[in-house]
Amino acid sequence: MEGLREKLKQTLATRPRFHMAASGRRAAVLVPVYCKDGQYYILFTKRTDKVTNHKSEISFPGGAYQEGDPTLLDTALRECTEEIGLEAVAVEVLGELDVTATLTTNYIITPYVGLIGWPQPLKLDGREAEEIIEIPVLALLQPGCLREEIRVVGGRPITASSYNYQGRVIWGATARILRQFLGAFVRSASSGEVAADCQA
Repeated sequence: MEGLREKLKQTLATRPRFHMAASGRRAAVLVPVYCKDGQYYILFTKRTDKVTNHKSEISFPGGAYQEGDPTLLDTALRECTEEIGLEAVAVEVLGELDVTATLTTNYIITPYVGLIGWPQPLKLDGREAEEIIEIPVLALLQPGCLREEIRVVGGRPITASSYNYQGRVIWGATARILRQFLGAFVRSASSGEVAADCQA
């Protein structure tokens, strides 16, 4: 993945980024990318029904900013360690995506893209995350995986995106962040690299 790693870092560093006034509660997530069985994968978690918001949803590991976090990147890495046992030293941060807001809970999320080695000695905390979900990037790029519909939120129509993979539905802010990442991934990789085997 050496060539694609550098291209993806360059794409993330040079793409125009959308900034948003922090009118809600700040949060951060990590989009963990890795090579497994010759394919690029993204790691997601399924939230438990014990959390206050976004119960049982598929999401990226991450959470709300806390007073002791030096930066939002530290927030994302701390939450990864707490939720799934992914240590910060195991993550090579490749860059940021656009700040994204949740529409109903007023979180302002800063997403980071991180490359991790595989396998990792992960451990679910059972309080916030109950399952680790691995999805190949190629599967998410297949025609029909992305679906769009118009919904009315707060009295105004919006285009709502969702990804459907083997009965799993990724929607909301996670789907919007995922769409950004997949766009950056495709721009970074040649047509051959998208489908080619990757090296761990």
